[in-house]
Amino acid sequence: MKITLVVVSKTDVPYIQTGIDEYVGRLRHYCDFEMVVVPALKGMGKAMPEEVKEREGEQILKQLAKADAVVLLDEHGREYTSVGFAEMLQGHMNRGTRSLAFVIGGAYGFSKDVYAAATHKMSLSQLTFNHQMVRLFFLEQLYRAHTILRHEKYHNE
Repeated sequence: MKITLVVVSKTDVPYIQTGIDEYVGRLRHYCDFEMVVVPALKGMGKAMPEEVKEREGEQILKQLAKADAVVLLDEHGREYTSVGFAEMLQGHMNRGTRSLAFVIGGAYGFSKDVYAAATHKMSLSQLTFNHQMVRLFFLEQLYRAHTILRHEKYHNE
């Protein structure tokens, strides 16, 4: 199963990028993984949040294939334990999902069209995190899920 992480704008904090690079490298041992960065919008400094979401949404949707199972990382999504998240991934594998796309939106969230394209929403926490940090947290959890599924010594429970 191919797993894609779609994010809005590049990571500009060096220590976060270092962590992202570490987990992307680890993930490639377990699955066909790709991280797609939708470029930041230019000239939107004074735009209303809805307009920003719409324009970002158009760019996000261009990165998704019709066959993708799309999971939005959203504050109103379902929360999982690490084991529960691993079980969710296993469920996709068992159902023969060929391509699973996780999407992290920009600062204002997602447009209505992106929500409509989603098959599922998940939340990493009830806390609010910087969208760049969410990338690192999510990648660590994705790596952890793969180690759980392979019964490797990374996750302690």
